[in-house]
Amino acid sequence: MVSIDVWNASVDFPIFDAKSRSLKKLALGKVGGKIGSEGRVPIIEALHDISLSLKDGDRVGLVGHNGAGKSTLLRLLAGIYEPTRGRSRIVGKVAPVFDLGVGMDPEISGYENIMIRGLFLGMSRKQMETRVDDIAEFTELGDYLQMPLRTYSTGMRVRLALGVVTSINPEILLLDEGIGAVDAAFMAKARDRLKDLVARSGLLVFANHSDEFLAEFCDTAIWMDEGHVKMHGGLREVLTAYKGFDPFERMHVHNETPVLSGNGGE
Repeated sequence: MVSIDVWNASVDFPIFDAKSRSLKKLALGKVGGKIGSEGRVPIIEALHDISLSLKDGDRVGLVGHNGAGKSTLLRLLAGIYEPTRGRSRIVGKVAPVFDLGVGMDPEISGYENIMIRGLFLGMSRKQMETRVDDIAEFTELGDYLQMPLRTYSTGMRVRLALGVVTSINPEILLLDEGIGAVDAAFMAKARDRLKDLVARSGLLVFANHSDEFLAEFCDTAIWMDEGHVKMHGGLREVLTAYKGFDPFERMHVHNETPVLSGNGGE
């Protein structure tokens, strides 16, 4: 049974060869937690005293302003970052989808990149070989799949990356925002595959600024603020507290169509 447990975990980043005064000036405001110091080395306190218990079947949205710590928390949950203090335990195979471009080589073909990206996400070569035709059909890239990735437009690269990402079978799916740059018709098609991907995953944590998209995939939420968990509860309750109004009423009244946020960042 998959699970993620975090106990009083903090993540600090020492900034070497930087002047404390200028660093503090640049980092003032609600960006990347708080600034501390250890001797003469400035410390970015990106996460502070995080305690969470997530289990199989959970569908959790991460909300908060840019720089609140959402992306850092995702990397902690993925095991990419070790807690500076406290501890964490991950049970299950993690598929971290933080940047669609990671694991792709501009000098090789689309077909070859399908294999590389799949291996990067934890699939075996044999598993990816059985998925190539389906991914190729989904992307609608045709003969471009035989050409180097550097010849692709941004939208074509996103199509290729989405095709691979939505073909995996994750136990724990950690999904960051930043997916965009494709036409509306293809995005509707991609959303259907994303729904299937989420349904196949045992546990989902999804950082996104789109209330509509979070409502489609999540039932609980975590509100991050300056590296802390400010609130953890039902999605509607958390979004209402974070926004200062009930976004579900607005969705209902205006019948808005869910879209993927493309503004990136935390």
